[in-house]
Amino acid sequence: MIGLLVNDMEKMEIEYLVRREMEELLMDLDDHRIDQVIKHSMKERYSLLFKLFQRVASEKDCFKYMPKRSKYE
Repeated sequence: MIGLLVNDMEKMEIEYLVRREMEELLMDLDDHRIDQVIKHSMKERYSLLFKLFQRVASEKDCFKYMPKRSKYE
């Protein structure tokens, strides 16, 4: 396990960056032109980003970005 020491401003920046990346992935997952193999990789990336997001965001914010299993699987 690796520890990370960040101040409040850095925490907010990490939260913002991860949120933007997850939003972009969600938009791309809805794009019918993207191949299913690519979408599978995108789902894995989203899952990893969501785990990181859970460490820095509030519980309320996490509910907004919780992966929807039925829609994207």
